[in-house]
Amino acid sequence: MAITEVERRRGQLAALSIAAVVIIVGVPLWWRTTETYRAWLPVSQIKDLAKLQLHLSADVEVVFARGTVTPEQQKKVPLTQTQDEEHTVDGDLLMQFMILRSQNMKPYRTATIMEEDALKKPTAAEADLSLHMLSESPCGSLVVYVIPESSSLLPEDVNVYIGQRRTALVRISAQMRVGKTLEQLLAQLEPQIKQVLQVMSFSHTDITVALSDRVRFRPGNKESIADSMRAFKSSPGYEITFSLLNPDPKSHQLHWDIEGAVQTYIQPLLTKLSPLANFSMDSQTLYYTMLGVTPRFDSSFEAYTLNADSLAHVINPVEARLGSNAASSNPVLNFLLYVPDIRHSPLYIHDHRKQEVPSNAFHSPRWGGIMVYNVNGFYGSETEFPVHVNINMAKVMGVFLAQLRLLLGVQSLSPPPGFLVAPCGSTGLADWELDRLMWSRSVENIATATTTITSLAQLLDQIGNIVINDNIAQQVSSAVTSLQLAMAELEVGNLGFALQYSKEAILASEKAFFDPSLLHLLYFPDDQKFAIYIPLFLPMCVPILLSMLKIVSEARQRRREKQAKKE
Repeated sequence: MAITEVERRRGQLAALSIAAVVIIVGVPLWWRTTETYRAWLPVSQIKDLAKLQLHLSADVEVVFARGTVTPEQQKKVPLTQTQDEEHTVDGDLLMQFMILRSQNMKPYRTATIMEEDALKKPTAAEADLSLHMLSESPCGSLVVYVIPESSSLLPEDVNVYIGQRRTALVRISAQMRVGKTLEQLLAQLEPQIKQVLQVMSFSHTDITVALSDRVRFRPGNKESIADSMRAFKSSPGYEITFSLLNPDPKSHQLHWDIEGAVQTYIQPLLTKLSPLANFSMDSQTLYYTMLGVTPRFDSSFEAYTLNADSLAHVINPVEARLGSNAASSNPVLNFLLYVPDIRHSPLYIHDHRKQEVPSNAFHSPRWGGIMVYNVNGFYGSETEFPVHVNINMAKVMGVFLAQLRLLLGVQSLSPPPGFLVAPCGSTGLADWELDRLMWSRSVENIATATTTITSLAQLLDQIGNIVINDNIAQQVSSAVTSLQLAMAELEVGNLGFALQYSKEAILASEKAFFDPSLLHLLYFPDDQKFAIYIPLFLPMCVPILLSMLKIVSEARQRRREKQAKKE
């Protein structure tokens, strides 16, 4: 009897020991080794970013030349005025609304002796260059020189001149300054300066277009919708491909100096745009490549024509022959020069009003442009085929350069009456046009990175068994920090730093969002986990559980027996 009691006690202790080891050691170890690792993310900061508040600040310096202010008015110069505007933009599901605050700091001063000498140049263009040589304005800022009515820099019908740099000339009449206080003079100048800002700096419309993928346009704002759909979206890099299409090589031997033309006409523009993105270029010649539409002969023009309705069907058949770089994820800008075959020459493009397009070219939003180059002037009664044709690259590159500006988001503005805008020069882009593009790209990058980070945070919150590695958390934290720095730099007007931080933010956010470890196929839902673990743990747990139940039952039986003996 004693031996049986000892063995029973030993069995109970063994069952309790095994149960204790399973509960104290096994369960925590299993839980620790099978839990989903989720690194810390700045969730509260990401939620703050969802309510995007942009504060854009631009410095506008107003300089009064000699003869524009009276001695009494000059006593109160220099001074500074600040103008604030606030706009609320309807957002999307991720960003419910965006608050856009713009601030213009306008310090006023009188011109220095060297600036006065520069303003005495014969032409406004020479004065603009001389003022630029004196001091180069920082990125995102403007200098407005107020000149007297007697100045010969501007023609009689021009009141405002906008140069190639960050400088504008505004003419003031004698009636505006005589008998007026400085405050009254500034109030009369304010409308013209505001128009200058609308042309040379960012505007509410520009920012709305930059946010086109994340805001709702008002029904009447068709122009903004068209501008937003034409240009390529912001990207760290772009690939530009120039293609010469020769559908009839038996009749034409075409020569184009594409390398020299790119260096002369395109490279200066891309060099100036280098703060925005990296650009790579290549060229190719395609033979026996026809358009997807057969041109129609128009007897009234004695030429073949392509109407506006058929242009949409031209691109797809040609695009299949262009090829693409599968190793790159950068957008591709295609520029095609098409030389019609002898059977459909000359060939002209007509617009919706049945009028001939002067450039004989058209562009497709977010794709590229096509130009038709006629060579029928080389044909004659005694012409020997194939005809050797040297393509006029200056004519071709002028068209491609204009299309490239549109596709990259450089908007061609119609200046207000009385404004004269200087040509953009050999670089193809004025300094203030670059600033406008940098404002738009900075805001677009901030909005895109914010949307990406917010989407990622919502995804990780909804699916709790996705592993968040340390490198993903580092990329998310880096993106949030870069976003905060970019918005801070925009607020103080440091446009160059703001653009750089916004580019870092979008790169970090997309690297985190598209990390391969976040693929849902790498993880199992809960029902599959139970299907795996139950066959493994159930055979082991049932004996332990039955032993524990037996021990509890015996303990209760002994307790009842003791109580019965006492009674």
